[in-house]
Amino acid sequence: MINEKYKAMLGGKSIIRELSEYATARGNEIGYENVFDYSLGNPSVPCTKGYTDAVISLHQEMNPMALHGYSPSTTIPSVRQAVAESLNRRFGMDYSMEHIFMTTGAAGALAHALRAVTQPGDVVLTFAPFFPEYTPYVEGTQANLRVVPANVEDFQINFSAFEKMLDENVMAVLINTPNNPSGIVYSEETIKKLAEVLERKQKEYGHDIFLISDEPYREILFDGRKAPYPSKYYSNTLSCYSFSKSLSLPGERIGYVAVNPKAVDADILVAMMAQISRGTGHNCPSSSIQLAVAEVLDETSDLSVYETNMNLLYDALVELGFEVVRPGGTFYIFPKALEADANAFCMKAKKYDLILVPSDNFGVTGYFRMAYCIDTEKVKRSIPVLKKFVETEYPNR
Repeated sequence: MINEKYKAMLGGKSIIRELSEYATARGNEIGYENVFDYSLGNPSVPCTKGYTDAVISLHQEMNPMALHGYSPSTTIPSVRQAVAESLNRRFGMDYSMEHIFMTTGAAGALAHALRAVTQPGDVVLTFAPFFPEYTPYVEGTQANLRVVPANVEDFQINFSAFEKMLDENVMAVLINTPNNPSGIVYSEETIKKLAEVLERKQKEYGHDIFLISDEPYREILFDGRKAPYPSKYYSNTLSCYSFSKSLSLPGERIGYVAVNPKAVDADILVAMMAQISRGTGHNCPSSSIQLAVAEVLDETSDLSVYETNMNLLYDALVELGFEVVRPGGTFYIFPKALEADANAFCMKAKKYDLILVPSDNFGVTGYFRMAYCIDTEKVKRSIPVLKKFVETEYPNR
């Protein structure tokens, strides 16, 4: 008999993927250049030449048996050491190879981090708005995800609601900064206060509470902003990273977990993650991709287009009367819809071939997400269409 749990999940596909598939089908009808697809966060700039050169060099010069052989269950030592040294240079940390575990992107990093610090029945808290895939990620561990309501004024943490929900059953708190979908970067004040609350609650409850920090947008920052590195502020932090956005490598599925050296059991958590891999069939990301990214750890693609696109859309949305918090990073913007039902709002937008994602699955009602990782020329062409949509459908706004 087939597994009923996964059969049931067929009826709950990602709304983001559904809209992306619709946009592709619509593009086949009218030309994709005429579909203003703001659905999927797929990077729109090429990977670095350094990464391409590293891949070519490895395949041309490295012994094929070594290049394509199995990597250790804890992943390739030289890569782990290189990642540790890069993080130490950039953030003043004290990682060593033993604190780094390479994964299949941020999703793989989260899967291992969550399993390492929770048991079935434990509670994981996250903050709205949040990436919808957190739900299956957490449920897959048999822990329970609870969502702290959003602070819609600025999308920093709603600490009043957080402290009420942070009971003795909470074993992990999951954050995402810079944030998908809001584009907000948690301030240093927010991170410091979060660390203070967690330290206090650990003492009160007599058990560890781990902070799992999802950081795939760490390098996409605007207005000269710098993002606080959460592990600098709280010892029991596991940093989960992906090179999908910084190096524009989403299809390569490469990332890592970095265990704060000051965390409880920091000396065994990576070894535990290797055992988690045995139970999940993860069994290490591609050896050649691990080795290639190790050559370009301090590089990024040209990410400036995302700030250009953000400024164009932010200015246009404000001019059209939308309430919107200015993003500090990522390639997402999260305006308030012009009616309470965000799904109805986004359905109306589809008539104009504007593909927008309603906010309900992000844990907030009445908003929508735009992923502006598209060509700037297309962003510019979309603005008159957005204006026509608003003026036609909401003339009395």
